[in-house]
Amino acid sequence: MLTPEPGRRASRELAAAKAKRDAGALDASLRLLSAVEAGPPDERRSAEIEHLRGHIAFDQRRVAEAAPLLFSAARRLTPFDADLARETHLEALSAAIWAGSPLADAARTAPPPRTPPCALDLVLEALTTRVTSGYAAAVPHMTRALDEVRALKISTEDISRMPWLFGYRAGGIVASEMWDFDTRRAFAQQQVRMARDAGALVQLQFALNFLADNELLAGEPTAAQALIEEDRRISEVTGTPPVAYAVLLQAAYRGEDLATATAAQARSEGQGRLATIADWTLAILHNGLGRHDLARDAALRVFNEDSLVYSCLVATELAEAASRTGDSALVSEALQRSSAWVDTDWSLGIKARLRALNGSPDGFSESITHFARTALKGELARAHLLYGEWLRREGQRVEARDHLRTAHEMLTACGMPTFADRAHRELQATGETVRKRTSEPTDELTAQEYQIARLAREGYSNPEIGTRLFISPRTVEWHLRKVFGKVGVTSRRQLRDATF
Repeated sequence: MLTPEPGRRASRELAAAKAKRDAGALDASLRLLSAVEAGPPDERRSAEIEHLRGHIAFDQRRVAEAAPLLFSAARRLTPFDADLARETHLEALSAAIWAGSPLADAARTAPPPRTPPCALDLVLEALTTRVTSGYAAAVPHMTRALDEVRALKISTEDISRMPWLFGYRAGGIVASEMWDFDTRRAFAQQQVRMARDAGALVQLQFALNFLADNELLAGEPTAAQALIEEDRRISEVTGTPPVAYAVLLQAAYRGEDLATATAAQARSEGQGRLATIADWTLAILHNGLGRHDLARDAALRVFNEDSLVYSCLVATELAEAASRTGDSALVSEALQRSSAWVDTDWSLGIKARLRALNGSPDGFSESITHFARTALKGELARAHLLYGEWLRREGQRVEARDHLRTAHEMLTACGMPTFADRAHRELQATGETVRKRTSEPTDELTAQEYQIARLAREGYSNPEIGTRLFISPRTVEWHLRKVFGKVGVTSRRQLRDATF
């Protein structure tokens, strides 16, 4: 505001608006953009304003508004900065995916790539091929893109590129489509680390949810809860609503229905992908509760959309529900679609399950073998459950009990009580008496204690931990004393080798 020259003042206001956005002060950033627009005309600066407005619209979950803003900004930036224009086009394509908008025509308008192409170019090429030419045609491009992104070394100065390269908006989509859980989870962990280091609170909220989603799939409910609570704390500090995407999966595992209302609201607000996520979790919820007709209907909505990632993930929910409702044609359709997927232990585990549900029981044990090689403890537990249920129905009670006991123990530990209850009922049907277990023994760390313990193990001091979690160093110290007692250690050094 003290800069006398109008053009330079507008440029500094724009830089300040970008910094405000990174810090999570979205309304303040928008006010600064209004001041920038009052400055002297400048086509490039005007395109950058539109670009930032698109970012903020995405941050505020106005994804239907974000996509056209970003596509327009990409076109306008092309004469000035082709690299930034291509990056902006990737952002626009991602926003369109989240809005559930038609993608093919918009995807084809990307500026030409650099020579040789960089990682961001390859991610854009992979997503463009996926939405214009289908899954099989995109596999070589997605493979190359993942290889390049894994090899990247970027700094906190590149924070604006992080969601597109490592996050749920682009790179995470590619990793999921390639059924690469380890890479998907590693991308989420890197995104969280970078957002924390940069102090980029809005990006951190989205990153926390992406990582929490991975931790839930990995059967780590305490770790997921800590991340979800951190999203809520950031929301309280910044005034930005919590992202809360991971809460939908968490609730489904717990047998709670947050998805029905979320899906209806998301559709009314033009958040098509959020509605898809809600329907996917609704299918999980109802399969856990044994309401397989409702699970089938929710899963079919996602399956018929051919939505990136979720039309693949929902295939197992659809097949399980359809097999229980006597709809063998739907089971066969899910199995047929899986033939195009790349082969990893994650995808092979699902394929084997689909074959088993389609009438080839050898697939049950094969599914267990594949999932045992992954970090997907929840899927492994469900594989034991389905096998145990089938064995019990076939009259093989002794063998069924082994799988059902394993399923009951694992599902309880994974924070999936409705599925654990299914295992419990099946065990009772075999004639075995089983005491129900709780997933939260009294000496288990709370979500906040877990997060403090993890940060302390990584070498952060009490003030540093307090800054990250928005609590005082004295509160951190109080929680650490409780952690030491529960874990059975007396110092931070011992904490590094502790299991929790």
